[in-house]
Amino acid sequence: MKSSEQTAWSSQYYISIVRGALAACGHSPALVQAVTCWPNVAPHLTSHPLISHITFIGSRSVAHHVVASAAKALTPVCVELGGKDASIVLDDVRDLEKVAPFLMRGVFQSAGQNCVGIERVIALPKSYDRLIKMMQPRVAALRQGSALDDEENVDVGACISAAGFDRLEALIRDAVANGAELLCGGTRFQHPRWPKGHYFAPTLLVGVTPNMAIAQEELFAPVFVLMRATSVASAIDIANSTPYGLGASVFGRSVRDLEQVTRGVQAGMVSVNDFASYYVCSLPFGGAKGSGYGRFSGAEGLRGLCNSKSVCRDRFWGAISTSIPARLDYAKGAGFAWQEDAKAKAWEFAKGIVGVGYGLTWTERAQGLLSIMKSL
Repeated sequence: MKSSEQTAWSSQYYISIVRGALAACGHSPALVQAVTCWPNVAPHLTSHPLISHITFIGSRSVAHHVVASAAKALTPVCVELGGKDASIVLDDVRDLEKVAPFLMRGVFQSAGQNCVGIERVIALPKSYDRLIKMMQPRVAALRQGSALDDEENVDVGACISAAGFDRLEALIRDAVANGAELLCGGTRFQHPRWPKGHYFAPTLLVGVTPNMAIAQEELFAPVFVLMRATSVASAIDIANSTPYGLGASVFGRSVRDLEQVTRGVQAGMVSVNDFASYYVCSLPFGGAKGSGYGRFSGAEGLRGLCNSKSVCRDRFWGAISTSIPARLDYAKGAGFAWQEDAKAKAWEFAKGIVGVGYGLTWTERAQGLLSIMKSL
């Protein structure tokens, strides 16, 4: 495991847990190794011929370098590249109060630093105005601080760094200038107790439209973006309007509408009346479009780490022995000359085999069997 240089400490802590689990299950803790290095050293790993597979989780810009480097050794790569996950709230939601906690959790957990976090909430008309009234006091009441120091009185912690704060503030200002309404937050926050912490105020931005930059770029921050849709079809169009396609969620009652959304949204994973439940269930994890390709987790993820080997043998040993039919056998002697009759029968036999094996209709298969009989 090669982690970001910004998460060196937490990665070592995590690896200690993994090694403890391996030991408890009777395996060698050395099965998992952790490497922390600067970006200029990473290509040595990604292009190394003894690496059998790479699963890369990160940004699209870095993914281009990883894939290009891995190509030198033809190492297969699975890439999971963030997203702009949409949560669609339909008009027939039975109890919007029960949906609100899912949306809050999806947007603000880990201060929004979650690859499958909810980046956009797309609501149909009846749900849209109600959501604004419900979300504004909730977002405004979120408490920031260090969960390591005061777990019970903290809702949202710090971001990993302040490197993206200038961009975030610019995106929010741009959205407001183009018609969006900022109801909470919108700027970085100087915590009185933790002045060196990288805090961004929990933000609620409503009236966002697909043409705004904030609706297209991954934020990875505690920002609740609310967008209005006019119908189920338009909600799907809005959800698909970004280059990304990692995860999604939909809340509603109509089985037809829910099915329309799950089929229509271009994403690798969808939760119905839940948030990120596919992750908890260890289903195949991965995205579509600009969110990458390949899958990890689940049976499909395990197969993706394997090299398949196809083996064909007689099912019953000794009972049946596969051989080349005499009509198709190659010439044995250097001076052997095919007779015209033999060549014609060989051709009929070959056509018959193809007809029987790959005929699309019973008539084609019967004709193939007839060709075989004629060539005997």
